[in-house]
Amino acid sequence: MEGSEGMRLVPINCVREGTRLGKTIYNIEGRVLLSKDVKLTEGLINKIRENGIMSIYINDEYSDSEIEDVIKPEIRQRAIKVTKDNFKGIVDSKKKNLNRKKAIETKYKSMEQIKVSVNHILDDMFNNKDLFINLVDIKSYDNYIYEHSVNVTTLALAIGIELNLDRDKLFNLAVGTMLHDVGKVLISKDIVMKNREELTEEENEIIKHHTINGYEYLKDSININAVSRIIVLQHHEKLNGTGYPNKLKNEQINQLSKIVAVADTYDTLTSHTPNRPGISPNDALEYMMAYSGVYFEYNIIKAFMKRVIPYPVGTLVKLSNGDYGVVDSVVPDFPLRPKVRVIRQKATRIEQLDIDLMKEPGITIKRIQYESPDLSVQTYLKNK
Repeated sequence: MEGSEGMRLVPINCVREGTRLGKTIYNIEGRVLLSKDVKLTEGLINKIRENGIMSIYINDEYSDSEIEDVIKPEIRQRAIKVTKDNFKGIVDSKKKNLNRKKAIETKYKSMEQIKVSVNHILDDMFNNKDLFINLVDIKSYDNYIYEHSVNVTTLALAIGIELNLDRDKLFNLAVGTMLHDVGKVLISKDIVMKNREELTEEENEIIKHHTINGYEYLKDSININAVSRIIVLQHHEKLNGTGYPNKLKNEQINQLSKIVAVADTYDTLTSHTPNRPGISPNDALEYMMAYSGVYFEYNIIKAFMKRVIPYPVGTLVKLSNGDYGVVDSVVPDFPLRPKVRVIRQKATRIEQLDIDLMKEPGITIKRIQYESPDLSVQTYLKNK
């Protein structure tokens, strides 16, 4: 590994001065905030925090892997900006109290812009069909709802491609996913960003109503397919009938809505918000597997597990037995059981061994290790 560096995602509070930025960071307007490879000072780290960004990619010695996004960064940023501009336009239109004809014209133009952005994402993903979604993406608090919409779209499309859906279905899936939370822009931001456990009963009902809000807003949009509108309404329904808004059961829920339910749940669970830290990809996948057949359709979870790699090659992890290690290779059908190169510090030497978690059922990955281990272990890794 000597002479090469890879990237890993770390919380901003674990970043030290002198670290080099692994991926370009964009601000809320989609403009470059800090460029890749810049050396981070205390002032720059504070600047990142002030922009509401809680995790960044850094260059370090633990991996020689280059982490690719499932879509090009410029396409992602353009999609986020289009989503943001059009969602904000919805709020502005409501405030201006436009007459019905003008409101419909404005909505038509907004939806066309969303569809153009969706086509760019879809084209890019078709060119990268074999690319796995390997980490939680960087999100900022202020931009959360727009970044979440784009992220869930890429996750849903990855599932749809794995399920061999045709282009028309994938397009309708992507449009519905980009718009799945459109109803939330009509709800107070204070309520939307509030910790779910802290919501009053009334506030919880308001949040749940976002599916109906979005559907009602889109129902007269002649340029949005009915299936895409159904996704907006049904993406919180569950197989066992405990979802909302209509407590639908398995066969009553549209298949594309079931896909979005999986993608939305994963991104929500793993995302940091001002009032709730995200959980690890490992815990999120364990949760979703546990509820396969209860909340989520088994075949969709299976397809999802083939596409999402929570611990890509080069990820520094801590194992349940206390060892530190670097993920060496991944088994796509078993994303939680990679091969790990473990480094143990003995009294007079550093010991290395390879552990195949497929063959060691008693050992699991406890967490991604964000902070660096002992200096001698770092030195050993760097010189490999």
